[in-house]
Amino acid sequence: MARRLLTLLAALVLALSLGQSSAGAASLANPIKAQKGADPWISYYDGNYYMVTTSWTNVITMRKSATLAGLATAPNYQVWTGDAASRCCNIWAPEIHFLNGKWYLYYVAGQNVSDYNPTQRTHVLESAGTDPTGPYTYKNQLNSAWMLDPTVGTINGQLYLFGSASGGTQNLVAARMSNPYTLATGFSTISTPTYSWETSGGTVNEGPEILQRGGKTFLVYSASGCWTPDYKLGQLTLTGSDPLSASSWTKKSTPVFQRNDSAGVYGPGHNGFFTSPDGTENWIVYHANDSSSDGCDNGRTTRAQKFTWNSDGTPNFGTPVALGSSMTGPSGEPSSTSTTYTITNRNSGKCLDVAGSSTADGANVQQYTCNGGNNQKWRVEDQGDDTSRLVNVATGKVLDTADCSSADGADLRQWSWLNNTCQRFRFVVTDSSYVRIVNQATGKVADVANCSTADAADVRQWTWLNNNCQQWKLNPV
Repeated sequence: MARRLLTLLAALVLALSLGQSSAGAASLANPIKAQKGADPWISYYDGNYYMVTTSWTNVITMRKSATLAGLATAPNYQVWTGDAASRCCNIWAPEIHFLNGKWYLYYVAGQNVSDYNPTQRTHVLESAGTDPTGPYTYKNQLNSAWMLDPTVGTINGQLYLFGSASGGTQNLVAARMSNPYTLATGFSTISTPTYSWETSGGTVNEGPEILQRGGKTFLVYSASGCWTPDYKLGQLTLTGSDPLSASSWTKKSTPVFQRNDSAGVYGPGHNGFFTSPDGTENWIVYHANDSSSDGCDNGRTTRAQKFTWNSDGTPNFGTPVALGSSMTGPSGEPSSTSTTYTITNRNSGKCLDVAGSSTADGANVQQYTCNGGNNQKWRVEDQGDDTSRLVNVATGKVLDTADCSSADGADLRQWSWLNNTCQRFRFVVTDSSYVRIVNQATGKVADVANCSTADAADVRQWTWLNNNCQQWKLNPV
């Protein structure tokens, strides 16, 4: 309970800091994601950060924000759902990489819910275009045996896949690729746990990530059991010519990032790297626990901080900062970030609106010409289960399916928060940043009645028909 209260307090500090300007960037405090924050990955592209994390379910969700701090309250966009029995469940460690003009999403998934770990395999998706949110199509399974934590990197003009596989111990492996979804070679082992700091609770090397600068290539990885507070980062340096040969990698004898008891940070690991919007700063994103007794579960939260470089050209990650510590956001960001959204219909261009700004339970939700009113502004609040509630800024009440009906045509209205699935929604990406708003209880979507373009046309739920009247865009305001 104490750990949860600390996380909530840190999230409150972050929420209060959003929108404050500091040296040209929004102020920032960890955690970046307080719910389902394990195994984080962040890419910056075309004015926005995009973040994915482990879901433990059959879906992959992505957050998008113009500022790093804004990711804490950004909506979860569902970009993928397990589409086959062989890859249905317990999705872990997603990453996105922009290669050959498209995004590729690498992830791990198992075959069943009850005994998922032995069946975890590595898979890859391909985007339809250049939007990181997709839509995505399935391309390939990249291995036939157990393997976790896929990532890719280009070395000397060749693309390589790195991961973690079992060979008595949990080792780092690598293979060369002929394209982003096809292997050109088999896997070879490039690192095994040998130092005592790599074997706390388990003999583990996992979570490999490529970092390159000044002609040097580093592979930063996670070591020891993720269920221990001694989960930490180690580092390999490519000192030979063949990335598939263990002899080409030189392991640093000491960890490069580890627990910071004085700051209340335990088990920091499974990281990623990204650069600031102006390209002048390097940042690390990672997960950690705020209690030494926590383990490998959804209690891990996403954190980020800037790092520097040593005089010999190696990275200096420093020490993990405490939750709630104030930081300046990445250089080149906007000086503020929004925590509210208008929601516009793709067919009509009109806004999701609480009729007459009524504060009453049961007040109708409709479409109306966008006018900047608070009754057309919504907070999107993560519920920790891949769903969100939509809270109207003017009234403080939430979008609700009338009487929890599963019928086509059931009204969407506002109501006091009852914490039921009729008031929880998923944002499932269609294309061009549009989504369908899917009710968690019924599986049906927000729909403008009869595809009307008129002011005050009713918004209801309906079976998904894949038309523009059922697609919406969330616009930060």
